[in-house]
Amino acid sequence: MTETRIQDLPGAMSRRDHPTVGVWNRLEGRPRTTDFGRALRVEVRDPLWMLARQWQLGEFRGTDGGSPVTATYSVTASPPGRFRSDTGPDEVPGPTGPLPPDRPLESVAERRPLPFAFGAEPISFDLRLALGRRWLKLLARSSELRSRRFGERYVELYPIALPDPANPADSARVAHPEVWAATQAVAGRRLDGYLLYLHLKGGGHAADGIDARGQRNELNALGPRLTGWFDDLIDQPSGATPQRPEGDSTWDSRRLEHRFSVSAAVPAGGEQVLTAPEYPGGELDWHAFSVTPDATLGGTAPAPAPINRTVFPSPVRFSGMPLPRWWAVEDGRTNFAAVTPDSTDLARLIFLEFALVYSNDWYQLPCDLPAGTLASIQGLAVTDVFGHRRWITPAESGVGQSRQHWSMYTLNSLGSHADEPADDAGLLLPPGTPKVATGPALEDVVLVRDESANLVWGVEQTVRQATGEGRNGDEAAAETLAFRRRLHLPDSPDAPHAPVAYQVMNSVPENWIPFIPVHVPGDNRAVQLQRAAMPSEVDAKPVRPRTTLLREGLDAGCPYFVNEEEVPRSGTRLTVAYNRTRTRTGRVVLWLSVHRTTGRGERSSGLSFDLLTTSTEPGT
Repeated sequence: MTETRIQDLPGAMSRRDHPTVGVWNRLEGRPRTTDFGRALRVEVRDPLWMLARQWQLGEFRGTDGGSPVTATYSVTASPPGRFRSDTGPDEVPGPTGPLPPDRPLESVAERRPLPFAFGAEPISFDLRLALGRRWLKLLARSSELRSRRFGERYVELYPIALPDPANPADSARVAHPEVWAATQAVAGRRLDGYLLYLHLKGGGHAADGIDARGQRNELNALGPRLTGWFDDLIDQPSGATPQRPEGDSTWDSRRLEHRFSVSAAVPAGGEQVLTAPEYPGGELDWHAFSVTPDATLGGTAPAPAPINRTVFPSPVRFSGMPLPRWWAVEDGRTNFAAVTPDSTDLARLIFLEFALVYSNDWYQLPCDLPAGTLASIQGLAVTDVFGHRRWITPAESGVGQSRQHWSMYTLNSLGSHADEPADDAGLLLPPGTPKVATGPALEDVVLVRDESANLVWGVEQTVRQATGEGRNGDEAAAETLAFRRRLHLPDSPDAPHAPVAYQVMNSVPENWIPFIPVHVPGDNRAVQLQRAAMPSEVDAKPVRPRTTLLREGLDAGCPYFVNEEEVPRSGTRLTVAYNRTRTRTGRVVLWLSVHRTTGRGERSSGLSFDLLTTSTEPGT
């Protein structure tokens, strides 16, 4: 047998000079049966197969990628110290002041004033009675004041008036049996503490109008105790002025959302202003905020000293992740093989690539930070198993880096750099509370579109009664309408019956408040929604809303507008309820807030015009 040496192996193979020379580029098992299941099981007794597969997957190739052993970082955690409401007339921000350290941020951002009257109609008698009861208890603690029966004198001076069933202005307290019965039970017997509270907050004294006879100073000393107790009982907006009676309330009635800003000190000096431009209420987290560049809220305290720690990184683990060894048994709780993305489903494909290809390239570091702070990493150094020490920089930093990328837990910027990650924004841990107990809805309004009538309706599903409780809006409207019919039309003659009658317009329930489209001033294309009124079918007077949400500006004689884009086809739901929580120090905080959610689609009011109706009377 003659040995032949091939000088030009690639050329000989392309010309097929020696057909006996073969090239093998694939290794596979050769089962002796038609069943391939046993060959694919990679049994332990088949080491050659496992070694071949390891060689194919490149597990025998060495890399210089050392695993991290220790990590040293320096982080600064600054608590927010300033607060500002970003709502106001003509887009002027509200007052700026210190952020209360003993309040969760939810209560400061969501709190709204307590309503005690709808125009000239007094409401919230539950709070009025609570204030009166508290004052009587303060008087009863002094034996001298109790013996002289000062409580009866205050009941006469600040009484709860009994409504007149014949007066249409008192229909809200007379039309509903429960409210009428409760009012009769306390009228003339209990004290309207809110009238006394208003007198004290207006600069008056508790003994004014009372024949004290030597106990005037003792009575006046109890006044601040009453006002202080009620001010601490329910958290309300502060900083009210004649130009801004709502104070630092963050509710934007035009946009139907909360808008406010907070600021925290930064290590480089100055402050970082974080704005929540569209907070609907409910859970307040970091993603509700954006960075406002070149803004200030009046300065904050210097940033605290950085926290320096050395920790041990640990690999990231998740269910179903591929294991680095071929013969290891993987977790079968997550079946990635069952995921069938389309060719255009890029987000799912990227996630699968991250989970399957780069699963063992990620590590996590323990970093404990105090709640209610803006944390910023000043530096991070990692030491690997080879003893190399590397300085880690943020992923988006560096020369020539494109800013059009996706990033998690990064705050974006407002203004000219909107929707872009902010430089060195840090991680915000809002000074909130992990659990908030929400009471029953006192007001529930749904803004819906009615394409048949070409209107937007504010449907008052739950209205606030005079006693302070919530009541079904349909039932309350029906009871009020029935009472006004008995009051205005007690002995009305029967209408003439004809075979055919002309009806100008039919009626809708009185808890449906219309909003009509009008042009934005100075713009012929933009449209906004203005609150209107339907005439009552009893006396043709305009039907007034019975919720604070839809009575915005009504008592002051001002129109109310809502941005047209705030009411999509799905609708918008607004709910007013009390919230209660307990701070880290054990203090109980109670506040009234609005929560916005998505509605349930369009609705039809049945409103129509120019109708011909037929009589149902026999013989016609």
